[in-house]
Amino acid sequence: MTPKEIVKYLDEYVVGQRDAKKTIAIALRNRYRRMQLPKEWQDDILPKNILMIGPTGVGKTEIARRMAKMMKVPFVKVEASKYTEVGFVGRDVESMIRDLVNNSYNLVRAEMEERSKSQIEEEIINEITRKLIPPLPKNAPEEKLKDYEKTFEKMKEKVKKGEVDHLKITIEVDETNQLDDNLPPEMIKAQESIVKIIGIFNKNKEKKEVTVKEAKELLRKQAAEKFINKDELKKEALKRAENGIIFIDEIDKIAATGNTRQDPSKEGVQRDLLPIVEGSTVNTKYGYVNTDHILFIAAGAFHVSKPSDLIPELQGRFPLRVELQSLDEEALYQILTRPKHSLIKQYQKLLEVEGVNLVFEESALKEIAKYAFLANEKTEDIGARRLHTVVEKVLEDINFNAEEYKDKDFIIDEEYVKSKLEDIVENEEISKYIL
Repeated sequence: MTPKEIVKYLDEYVVGQRDAKKTIAIALRNRYRRMQLPKEWQDDILPKNILMIGPTGVGKTEIARRMAKMMKVPFVKVEASKYTEVGFVGRDVESMIRDLVNNSYNLVRAEMEERSKSQIEEEIINEITRKLIPPLPKNAPEEKLKDYEKTFEKMKEKVKKGEVDHLKITIEVDETNQLDDNLPPEMIKAQESIVKIIGIFNKNKEKKEVTVKEAKELLRKQAAEKFINKDELKKEALKRAENGIIFIDEIDKIAATGNTRQDPSKEGVQRDLLPIVEGSTVNTKYGYVNTDHILFIAAGAFHVSKPSDLIPELQGRFPLRVELQSLDEEALYQILTRPKHSLIKQYQKLLEVEGVNLVFEESALKEIAKYAFLANEKTEDIGARRLHTVVEKVLEDINFNAEEYKDKDFIIDEEYVKSKLEDIVENEEISKYIL
């Protein structure tokens, strides 16, 4: 997609923030341009990492999330405040790369399964049909064999159409051994070795009596194993991860502020983060990953600290700076109405389930935006997230008494919104607790 097309796509989900969208669109397009160049040039062109600065609830995370969905690239969102310096108990910064590789592995596996979908479905149907029709003895006469084949094909068709979904069969299912992916690779390998040894003794199989419908889902993973090349899967997953995107939120929380004593733990996390962002090789359970060409997008509100409070080396690794603006009344109104799956449309869909036709007058939507803006001004500014609280308060009664309005229109007008919110917003003390 061209930068203009990327911005147009993001406009469907995120209101305003044109500068941020433009910067990200250019960064993404440059990644595509780099991939078209000869190998010698590719190695030298490093991604320009982005630092997004702006208050909470203005669209930083949403832009990154939508962008990854659009690109279909491995993507992880992490909070910088969750990491601790090496030597402390907690998550180490390398675990974000392991998360990215796991994400990439699942993404590539899903694509491979999709490519072999018809073969996998055929394998599942055959397996279930074999359970429903016992096999013939090896020395059965030829006439019996022909009859069996006809019966098998008829039953297979029934299984395919879902006509025997209610019948129960006994199947063998591989027990899933949940391994902790965030341990160092050496410990993961030790875990896997123990699991394999245990598997030798108990064969790692579990018999279950389930319906045919349930069996179709339970046998899917086993059937997929036959059509997926594990070596190819690992190789492609590592390659994709090396060109993935990592969104580091709350980076301002690890910045040591100028007016306080330097916090060794915060600065330690920054120093641990530095080699990952600069480019290094990380060992994961699927193999080694080079982080040189991973695109890092960092974001933070920077209310207390500022970007210059980060260590200079880390600042230098985020050359693209973009500031996201606070949301005014008009922006909040646009957020309520414009996005593809806006908050108002979500509530209308939810109440449609109860047979209620929820209708918002234009003046009511403007009034909701006004009260959300006032609440943000009077208390802490939490951006568009304030709309969730305000709309929920407005619709509290209709949500509770929905069955009384079945097959009717419920109209929300300006007066109705005022009656629900005016007293709360005017009283600052109550507003702090309720909105």
